[in-house]
Amino acid sequence: MDPIPDVALRFEDVDGKQLIVVDVKSGRQTPYYYVADGNRVAYIRVGNESIPATNNHLFQLMLKGSGRSYDSLPSRFAFEKMAFTKLRSISNYRVHRDLLPSDFESWGLIDSEGHLTNAGALLADESPVRHSRIFCTRWGGMDKAGGLMDAIDDAEFSGSLINQLQDTLSFIGKHTYKAWRKLADRRQEFPDYPERAVEEALVNAIIHRDYTELGSEVHVDIYDNRMEIYSPGGMFEGRPVQDLDIMTIPSRRRNPILADIFNRLEYMERRGSGFKKILQSYAVFGDNGDTPKPEFRSTHSSFFITLWNLNFSAANVVERVVEDDTVNEPVNVTDDTINVTINVTDDTINVTDNVTDNVTDNEVFVTERQQTIIYLLKTKVGISITEIADRMKVNRRTILRDLKILKDYGFVARIGKEKTGHWEILRKI
Repeated sequence: MDPIPDVALRFEDVDGKQLIVVDVKSGRQTPYYYVADGNRVAYIRVGNESIPATNNHLFQLMLKGSGRSYDSLPSRFAFEKMAFTKLRSISNYRVHRDLLPSDFESWGLIDSEGHLTNAGALLADESPVRHSRIFCTRWGGMDKAGGLMDAIDDAEFSGSLINQLQDTLSFIGKHTYKAWRKLADRRQEFPDYPERAVEEALVNAIIHRDYTELGSEVHVDIYDNRMEIYSPGGMFEGRPVQDLDIMTIPSRRRNPILADIFNRLEYMERRGSGFKKILQSYAVFGDNGDTPKPEFRSTHSSFFITLWNLNFSAANVVERVVEDDTVNEPVNVTDDTINVTINVTDDTINVTDNVTDNVTDNEVFVTERQQTIIYLLKTKVGISITEIADRMKVNRRTILRDLKILKDYGFVARIGKEKTGHWEILRKI
């Protein structure tokens, strides 16, 4: 081997047998090569196998052996040609601190000789590091080919990592919703995803991704029931995250300069508690076991975080749906102030309302099933009543009744003819 690793030889008695035990300590002079038969090969551990290291793995090992990180290396771009207006403004806005000329070196944006570092290049307004982009997609179903169309919306964000973070959070906000329930003294909100969990997961993807891996970007995929965030590069120490205790994972940073800057801007903490905060933010919203907890999975070259839609899970448990198959039977929806009686015939739906004078629009009670109907109308353009009924495991007449209630209270409207028209959302619940 080259170099020779640090080993210790000892004897140990086990069950009456004397064993020779060789302890091989974790080395810092990486990479370590196997040299024999004219070969010089470095290996990495993947699961229970040892495989030859690729050029990218060798580069990472050489950085580790030299005590350097990718974000600390000088870039090939000139500092004088870069602008940092976004970094200046966000520093002033979030932590009320001006970015001084001396901060560029102390923050690691330039090295001691004034060269722009890779961290500096990634945080410049018009970042020249093209492979630092983030791709966002809102898919029309449960997978990438599960809806009436492959994708409802998509976007690609580049430039400063700060801009990418903000733009991606805006995209996620555009395609996620917040249900609420009126209580006696306040309004209780039920977001699709806890905001803290989304921000922590996205910051984790930006900070800890492997920027030496070209041709691979961060991806945010939003489905009906979940959000998946992928970033290039596995756990920095190499072990799969699914084999570790999430609550006790130590802080090991692939890009310490970026992590330090995001900490200065109060987007994250140095002690590496992001995973715990993601789990805790879900617990705050009263997860009672119906909604799967966030999932973390990694390989030697990839990291995945799956966040589950709290509202979708709660609204689609079949046992909670009370289905009424009868015809010409009154259905009463009350909250002590509203009494809506629905008479269903084969061809028409007639609604008569008895509403007391003290009822306002904000006090209209909307059932969980009706909230889900609005959610589906928002997220799947052109969805049919039959498809809504199939997905919610109720009959078509049940959906027609709910739509009539939502229409009469001004939440939705039918636009166009019966065969060619569509439902439009008039106001949020």
